[in-house]
Amino acid sequence: MNNNQKVLTTAADVDKLPEVTAFIDAMLEENDCPMKAQMHIELALEEIFVNIAHYAYPDGAGEAEIRANVTPDCAEITFIDSGIPYDPLAKPDPDVALSAEKRAIGGLGIFMTKKLMDDVSYQYIDGKNTLTIKKNLSR
Repeated sequence: MNNNQKVLTTAADVDKLPEVTAFIDAMLEENDCPMKAQMHIELALEEIFVNIAHYAYPDGAGEAEIRANVTPDCAEITFIDSGIPYDPLAKPDPDVALSAEKRAIGGLGIFMTKKLMDDVSYQYIDGKNTLTIKKNLSR
């Protein structure tokens, strides 16, 4: 772990979203993150954390670990959970040319995340889902 990285471990519960958002926002603001990039990161953060809260632990409570490394040039945020293995990047992107009625349910949030971030990657390591998002903050 490098000296810029900070870690937050919290219950994988949607009620904890404001805590997670405040944790990331504080780091972004310390590094003078442009407002547009901060909004993009917050949207991706909400999508990923809410998905962990809703789907990672079907049998009950679990934890999510958020590791953030933010510099004036880049924000890298990693979400780690011990829930059921799930690679959100494995699903094909939804056909956004179709009307909402004809489109399959689900997948729009991760599609949006992939469009808003400069890099999104997933690994299953040591029994843990590990999803990393990166956003270039260089002006």
